Formats: sequence, structure tokens, C-alpha cells
Amino acid sequence: MTLNQLRYFCTASRCHSITKAAEELYVTQPTVSVAIRDLEIEFGINLFSRKGNQLMLTVEGEALYKKAVYILQYCDELQADCSSTLRVRPPVHIGIPPMLSTVFFPELLEAFQAEHPEIPVVLEEYGSVRACSLVQDDTLDFALVNMEQYNIDKFNNIILADDQIVFCVSKDHPLAQKESVTTQEMSKEKLIFFNADSVQNQLLKLRFELDGCTPSIIMKSSQIYTTLQFIKSKKYGCFFYSCMTDKFSGVVGIPLATPIRVKIGVVWKKGKYISNDMQTLLNFTKNYYKKHPLITERDS
Repeated sequence: MTLNQLRYFCTASRCHSITKAAEELYVTQPTVSVAIRDLEIEFGINLFSRKGNQLMLTVEGEALYKKAVYILQYCDELQADCSSTLRVRPPVHIGIPPMLSTVFFPELLEAFQAEHPEIPVVLEEYGSVRACSLVQDDTLDFALVNMEQYNIDKFNNIILADDQIVFCVSKDHPLAQKESVTTQEMSKEKLIFFNADSVQNQLLKLRFELDGCTPSIIMKSSQIYTTLQFIKSKKYGCFFYSCMTDKFSGVVGIPLATPIRVKIGVVWKKGKYISNDMQTLLNFTKNYYKKHPLITERDS
């Protein structure tokens, strides 16, 4: 018996549904089902019966539920007492790519800390590939990433936006007035790519390769400010998400002739214990971006 198993069981009891419990806990349905099954095997009892589409506690399940609620409440109080005594509250560690950290996350973080000043948060800047790796080894609690990765199914996730990559140049660049731009046209320009741990790089390099073109990459950088200075010289181009272009004056985002669509979302490790602080931040992030979408209707 583990605290996680008891937490999953109690949530399913309260929700009368494994599906709803999984959504609330930010885990998969099989994770909740296995936890409940393991408790039933350990104690040799049936915890639920089914009435229509709802789970109903058996007599034995009701007895365990009352004791499990007490145990979880006691553990929460113990954790709070220890944190108060030590005056240390572990921060939530979040990984975020350079492109999103500069433009979007500061606004969310400011709003979150205004509502929850008691929860410390530490942001760490990594490309999406590296961030996912650090989530998997528990260095990061979760990460905001480009989700177009081959191994994204290894993680729990919330999709926040569906966007596209656009070719960005100065408003005075010769290509600035085009409605779309081809791979062949971009290959003739001096390009700035982001660093190797960027999913965007992988997508772009594959597109150029499939179209039989070689990009002329003159610099790789993770610094938005540096990249913008190069663009504004009117001689260079780079690639941002379309939702970013309105944030930068003097910069035009041109759609690719064959669009590269991407999903932006939050990922965290499957099976990881979700602390109260982490769950609060996940809920806040999901609700914040419903009210303040990264992508407006005209961009979609």
C-alpha cells in the first residue's frame, strides 16, 4: 500500500469515475485502475461495484475510504507542519524554451504569484528536447515544450496551443511582402537557427532535406534579443511561432508555403507524485491559457 494508491482510490471514490479521477490527478486511466486493483489484491476485497456509468463503494470500500481519507489528511498536515517548522517550501521546477520564456511565461508567472505568493517557482531555460529529458529524470517537475517529438507519448501532457512556424524577417526585407515563402526561397537567405536541443530545428532541417535544399545557417542561438538584432539589420531571417510575431516591432512573420504546424503544451513524468503545489500550478496554467490563449482566432 502506498500513499499514491490511497490518493488515487479516494479521488475515484469521490468522483465516482476512474476517467474523472485520472483527469483531476493528471495521470492516465490505467494508472488509477492499476492502483485500485493492487489495493484490492493486497487486502483481498472488492472496493467498487458499478451502477450504470458510476463507481459505487462496496461496504469494504467504504470502510477503507474513511481510513484512507484520514491517513491522507494526516500526511498533508504532517508535511505542512514540517515545512512550517523548517520554513522551507520546495519550489516547483519548470523547464521552458527560450522562445516561450521571453514572451509568454513571465505574464503567467506574475499572475500565478499574485494569486499564490506562498508557492515558490523556479524557471530553468532549456530547449524542448533537453527539457523533456530532465522531466524524465526528475530534475524538472514539468516543462512547457514544443510537443512535436517522437517520444512525447512517454509523458502526461496538457495541450495549450496549436500554432505554426513562420519565417521572420525585417519589415524592410525583400521577402517581407510575400504571403508565403518556399523552402527554395529561404535556402537563399542567411538564416539563424536555434540551438541543437530545439525541436523546431529538427522539424526545419527535415523540411529542407525533404525539399532537397540546404539551409544557409550563419548562427545558432538561444537568445531572442540577439536574434532580433540580426533580423533588424535586414539581411537575415529566422523562425518563430506565429503567436510571437506581434510581440516584436519591425518584424514580419511569413507563413511557409507548406505549413509546419506545432503543438505547444505542458509535459510531466508519468507515474510521478503530483504535489499540491504542482497540481495548483498545473490547474492555474491550464485555466490561464483558456482565458489568455497563445493563439488568437485570426492566427489559427
